[in-house]
Amino acid sequence: MEYTISNGILQVTVSDQGAQVWSVREIGDGTEYMWQGDPAVWKYHAPILFPHTGKVPGGSFIAKGREFPAKSHGFARELTHTLVSHTEDKIVMELRENETTLARWPYRFRLVSEFTLEGRTLHHTLRVENHDPEAMAFGIGYHPAFRIPMTEGHTDYELRFSQAESPVCIATNSEGLLSDHTYYLGKNITTIPVNRALFANDSHMMVGLHSKELSLVEKDTGRSVTCDISGYPYVLIWSAPGEPQFVCIEPWQSTPSPAEGGNLWEEKPAAAVLQPGETYETCLKTTFFGA
Repeated sequence: MEYTISNGILQVTVSDQGAQVWSVREIGDGTEYMWQGDPAVWKYHAPILFPHTGKVPGGSFIAKGREFPAKSHGFARELTHTLVSHTEDKIVMELRENETTLARWPYRFRLVSEFTLEGRTLHHTLRVENHDPEAMAFGIGYHPAFRIPMTEGHTDYELRFSQAESPVCIATNSEGLLSDHTYYLGKNITTIPVNRALFANDSHMMVGLHSKELSLVEKDTGRSVTCDISGYPYVLIWSAPGEPQFVCIEPWQSTPSPAEGGNLWEEKPAAAVLQPGETYETCLKTTFFGA
């Protein structure tokens, strides 16, 4: 099921499949900003990464004395979320533990997704509640994919920081697990050209950026998508192999598991460890600027 909010400037469509933003469209000229999930390229639109980000060594982990299978980025993006409320400018959905989640992760929880429009900015708030009798560690992150070209016939795009950066990236191995190697994506730069070569070796996980914002910009028109990345220790950029048809800007609060790490859940990278009854909240604010 899909639900829509609109404010006369933008129209946003959210699906209950993974609580993903499926569409952000300019009401004036019809421009679509979100990748439309072509399964031949990449089937997602803007998945939520929960209860872990990235991959886990061996594809499994141990929690509460039992072994559980672990697919990349957790299970929230794969499941149907339940509508809580829907008004003209706000959509609220939730995912609670059920037989499917308990077979993959032995904790009782509530994951709330709240989508609100304010002018040209979409606020996507994630709230995690620990309903389990034990402490609950988890990872969480955003993975929105922004369509290029934004405007047909345009090919010149760049990623733009809000201040000069020398982005330090943590490398991953061939299995997508954290290595102990780091590299610079650039030195004292404000922009990164978007091209096939940028993503030839998969994603880049930037650590400790100083910029408040990271934008995907259509250079000759000025049309752009800007993510507020303040408060996020890790920001990834990624696109599928080949000529980029979309660019993902991914603010994460946790990392993939280290290649040399163990398989105990409580030892894995976490955004937070909630005691019973505690709540955690994070928000991604994305602003869409027309040409």
